[in-house]
Amino acid sequence: MTRGKRTRRAALCLVSCLAASFAPAGATANAQASAQASAKASAKASAQASAKASAKASAKASAKASAQASAQANAQASARSPDSAARADTAAQDDVPPATLERDVHLFVVQQDGSVEEDDDTVLRANTTAGVDQIAQRYVWFNKDIETITKLSAETIDPDGTTHEVAPGGIRDVQEPRSAGAPTFEDGVLRTVIFPGVQVGSRVHLHFAKRRARALEAGTFSYFVEPTGEPVEFQRLIFDLPADIPLHADARGYTALAPVTANGRTRYAFEYGHGPYPPLEAGAVAYVNWGDRLMVSTVPDFATFAARYREAAADPTATDPAIAALAHSLTAGLSDPREKARRIYDWMRFNIRYVALFLGETAAVPHRAIDILHNRYGDCKDHVALFTALLAAAGIRAEGVMLDLGPVYALPDVPGYGVHAINHLIAWLPDLGVYADTSSGGYAFGYLPPGTMDRPVLLVDDGVLSRTPAAERRERSARLLLDVGASGDAAYSYYVEDEGAGAEPERNTFRRATHAGAQQLAAQRLRLTGLAGTARVSTSPTTATEGPFSATMEGTLDHVVWRDGTTAIAAMSSFTGGIATQIDSWLAQPRRTQPWACIGGEFAESAQIVLPAFARVTDVPQDTSVDDAFLSYAAHYVFDAGSRTLQIERRLSAHFGHQMCTAGEFAQMRDALVRIERDTHAQIVVRAKER
Repeated sequence: MTRGKRTRRAALCLVSCLAASFAPAGATANAQASAQASAKASAKASAQASAKASAKASAKASAKASAQASAQANAQASARSPDSAARADTAAQDDVPPATLERDVHLFVVQQDGSVEEDDDTVLRANTTAGVDQIAQRYVWFNKDIETITKLSAETIDPDGTTHEVAPGGIRDVQEPRSAGAPTFEDGVLRTVIFPGVQVGSRVHLHFAKRRARALEAGTFSYFVEPTGEPVEFQRLIFDLPADIPLHADARGYTALAPVTANGRTRYAFEYGHGPYPPLEAGAVAYVNWGDRLMVSTVPDFATFAARYREAAADPTATDPAIAALAHSLTAGLSDPREKARRIYDWMRFNIRYVALFLGETAAVPHRAIDILHNRYGDCKDHVALFTALLAAAGIRAEGVMLDLGPVYALPDVPGYGVHAINHLIAWLPDLGVYADTSSGGYAFGYLPPGTMDRPVLLVDDGVLSRTPAAERRERSARLLLDVGASGDAAYSYYVEDEGAGAEPERNTFRRATHAGAQQLAAQRLRLTGLAGTARVSTSPTTATEGPFSATMEGTLDHVVWRDGTTAIAAMSSFTGGIATQIDSWLAQPRRTQPWACIGGEFAESAQIVLPAFARVTDVPQDTSVDDAFLSYAAHYVFDAGSRTLQIERRLSAHFGHQMCTAGEFAQMRDALVRIERDTHAQIVVRAKER
């Protein structure tokens, strides 16, 4: 189904920070680009197998309006064939989609003060066994402080038409998992609906109504909706507002019907249908960057949107003596404003626990700065509130900046909150020219996580749109020493150093790991490289919060060269996470039709491989040089027969100028990528001497 603020997200391929340890700045950037958004979304996804219910933006619809909307939609749906209602995508797979949204009529009745009555009537069909899992349990998200579920009925419809009503025991409330341990955020509740007897061909029918007593921002309403992946046979979204409140819309793929005004109110309606969607390609950015989506808002422009947030966020406790005292203690003895800001930034990320809720899910007003300081936790807007208050006390100007956190590189043309619209807040320090996200935790001051780079941003104080940097310094160097003994096993030493944006995430991984956990990371690194052996790891000090970070692995490798026959040895210059990993990730999709995440950097690798006396070298890789508009690569090999030593040097420079590359740009660089991949996968071939 299609849904708004809380929706099952088509995100970039993600890896955990553990799997990313020792990774180059660019090698896992495609994964890291949505890691922070994943922190918010993954907890929700585990609790919400169905994205639909959690996407609701507000509350109940009147019974009369709901009946009228349902009757009108039924008439429309019966008059239309599924073929005409669902726009087939020529690139879609021939596979049967797991589930289909047969019908969804969603009505919002908005009042002058922004309060809302919401009615949603939805039917989903399971087409496969996977679809049964997808639709058999659904959720209705609501804010218990300002919202009430006034009606809920649910039933399973067998393929033969027999119905099974969901019993009261199949409906229960669950606390929003992301707010665990954060009492000031315990207003989110998931009403869970468990459908009985769902099988292939079954339909689940959920009809509920909610009422939101007050708006997230007084006197405003906005709603964001996008497809979540299953075909849509018929959907209608209806927005009923006072006639003197215009509704602004940015619709792509959604058909706007002519507004109807009567009895002092105007009804806006949008219809949608779509056949099977093509799968999201490996490394692709979110579907919403090029696909269908709808944003509606009663706020006319971004300047007004920023002003409303700014006025609501005004906080007299921002100048509390306790905040000033902390700022002065953190910056004592410092005269450089940048160093002062860095000290405050580091204190924030290490001392204020981040509650991963999207901006706009709960009241779009930060808690009081003094309360955030006392509680030691907060969501993104709370982080910005306290951070900017501390900066102000230290004489440093800063303001909040609204943006989308995740693999989305453009905002809708009209302002509003949503999972792929405005959903996050960071800080802008204009006198230092620095964006700062204290909620990201693992990034040093002056650097942004990939999920907030190259994104349009709304400056809250200035009320204007700007953009975060498209690139930042990312450098990685690696050195591998491999000495193969008479048994065919090898002793190795591996050193890797990150500089720039990639350094602090690696340091933070080891900072938070136990000694045993760090050794497990090293062992995991071997396995991901396809090697078997032992590993011990040591690192540069993890007490630092900026500057380069290095890690050294030492140990043994099993069966690098066999004592009989022929052995092909990988001519590696790095363990996993190096140039080879970077190139493989870009080539994970052989041909691209969708925009994809491209984050470059500078990579330098060297290796020295000493071969055993019993092995005769029959083949060594040849030097390689590759240059195109985005990539520059060189590899150099020197083999000394006397010492049986192969020296390897590799360099890669990747610069794209933006973080979202087109399918056309991939086609342009594909030949270069394939040539580089061939070299990074090159082998040394040796044959055991006759005994």
